[in-house]
Amino acid sequence: MKRARHPPNGLEHKSTRLNRKSVQEVSKQQPVSGGRHAKTDLRYWERAIFQPTYTRDGERRRVGAWAAKIRHLGRRETFSLVGANKAKAAARAKEIYLSLKSAGWDVTLAKFKPKGGAGTPVVTVGEFVEEVRSKASGRPKTIESYCRALRTIVADISEIDGGKSKYDYRNGGRNSWIAKVHRVRIAAITPAEVQKWKLRFLRRAGTDPLKQRAARVSVNSLMRQAKSLFAPAVLKFVSLELPSASPFAGVSFEPRQSMKYRSAFSVETLIEEAQKELPVEQLKILLLALMAGLRRNEIDKLEWAAFRWDEGIIRIEATRYFHPKSEDSVGDVEVDAELLGIFRGFRARANGDFVIESNVAPRPGATYSHYRCQRLFDALGAWLGDHGVADKKPLHTLRKEFGSQVCAKHGIYAASTALRHADIAITSQHYLDRHRLATPGLGKFLSEPANVIPLTGKIRRPSKRSAIR
Repeated sequence: MKRARHPPNGLEHKSTRLNRKSVQEVSKQQPVSGGRHAKTDLRYWERAIFQPTYTRDGERRRVGAWAAKIRHLGRRETFSLVGANKAKAAARAKEIYLSLKSAGWDVTLAKFKPKGGAGTPVVTVGEFVEEVRSKASGRPKTIESYCRALRTIVADISEIDGGKSKYDYRNGGRNSWIAKVHRVRIAAITPAEVQKWKLRFLRRAGTDPLKQRAARVSVNSLMRQAKSLFAPAVLKFVSLELPSASPFAGVSFEPRQSMKYRSAFSVETLIEEAQKELPVEQLKILLLALMAGLRRNEIDKLEWAAFRWDEGIIRIEATRYFHPKSEDSVGDVEVDAELLGIFRGFRARANGDFVIESNVAPRPGATYSHYRCQRLFDALGAWLGDHGVADKKPLHTLRKEFGSQVCAKHGIYAASTALRHADIAITSQHYLDRHRLATPGLGKFLSEPANVIPLTGKIRRPSKRSAIR
């Protein structure tokens, strides 16, 4: 009875079976040392390296990483080459060959193939993502956002650009880009590669302080989300054999950037102009964000049943179409009687259960942020930009203004409750603007400068009431 041969580099594991024939065919097509280029020439290895294929569930798939079959002194081994970039893989294959020539097999294997490859599965990003999706607890939408962050980092590290087509959901461009990213091996995304990616990301911001600040915020957000996929609680039930260290082990976050909100527009003017200029549905959105502090998704899925007219509140709770951001987001929002009066009029003319009317149906099962009112949000965002709300997320800026107004009138604890934050620290760190100036009140002791030109024909004297009591 013949003993079954195992594929090189441990590419066969569990239900995944290496397509040996394709690898043998590829190796037969490799140029020999007497070909056009010598093995010391990088161009030789650009032709010699290949991407192994395997069959899983009856479907032939190609491994995202490159490999090289190298023969020396009568012995041949297959080496996995780090990274999905072909040029980098060819350079590494050449490095391995030169090591064999100068140091021999033992030293080279210890350096480039320390485990010998036997029994080590080739786990790709796609396989890891599928495993996490099927076994990790948590909301699918949250897990999917973590996966998107990981794909962004992997694509940047592996130089998988995709161009504008990676945003093409209809014609397959998006799926094609994702497939390329998913073929990259998890082992290729090392902490060293992540650190280099982080530095490149930050350097792309150039010398503009505003762009640098935005880059630090973005890099922290991407790392925090992607790193969450490798948390012990997530990996607890993942059966894949992964590298011992997380790709983000030891990679530090950038210092937290100040998220203090500073009001930059007149609320009174904005409300007056909105009532004169905005279509009804866009006006509803603005009022709910600015005068009730509702989030985008809360506005998008808000139903008329949420209004408690006699109690003067809007109740935010889970419905068949809406899932709150967290349990702390569930609660009652007190609103002005005047606002309730306006929405009573809107309710009398309503054509459905949703407060904001749209022809787009809700998709409660979506694993991405789907909004019924996306076109209305975009149109309102453009209007807000033309009226002084200059921000990348103008609708969220209205919510921040709501929190700032409540804080100025009733204090930080009232604002935290109205915004439905899990912790008052979040309120103080992100949303509030201090409207009252806190000065020491020592100006009354200053003498009037002799060269001051009177504004009204009289010299202005410091008022005793200028001091803060």
